[in-house]
Amino acid sequence: MTVSLQKGERVSLEKVAPGLIAGFIGLGWDTKDTDTGADFDLDASVFLLGANEKLISEKHFVFYNNLTSPDPDQSVKLMGDNQTGAGEGDDEVIIVDLRKVPQEVQKIAITVTIYEAEKRHQNFGQVRNAYVRLVDVQTKAEVLRYDLQEDYSTETALIMAELYRKDGEWRINAVGGGYEGGLAALLNRYQ
Repeated sequence: MTVSLQKGERVSLEKVAPGLIAGFIGLGWDTKDTDTGADFDLDASVFLLGANEKLISEKHFVFYNNLTSPDPDQSVKLMGDNQTGAGEGDDEVIIVDLRKVPQEVQKIAITVTIYEAEKRHQNFGQVRNAYVRLVDVQTKAEVLRYDLQEDYSTETALIMAELYRKDGEWRINAVGGGYEGGLAALLNRYQ
């Protein structure tokens, strides 16, 4: 049974999915019928953070030009860049093998930005039905889902959720935090 999260809600993965070893994180969205003169291109990115909540290194930023984490097991993988968002279901997917994430990684921030948002006069107010969901890789069952409800009419970057370690277990936080300034704003936050 899927657990539905609200903004700011935190939950232990061990409680909602005992024995979860790897997660398929699906992100999805639709664009509203608005004419900005350009297509929308939303991009998922992952920031692998240390205890100080900063990127461990530049290689710990997983995005469309760096699809895997730098650890030997490649414990975090972005499964490509969907440049149109067309179609049903997940638009971009991240695989996280929780058993293999190096101990130095204390938090995994899952974000979405709009490519060239300022140039294209786009923001998340023109996006609807945005969500993040976690699926158990072994059972294929959806474990939890967070559907964003806010308007975000000036924001061009979103922190959707965070996986983080606490008391020896993985937890998730439904963040839903919006930022102006696109990817640069998130890089400034995490570097």
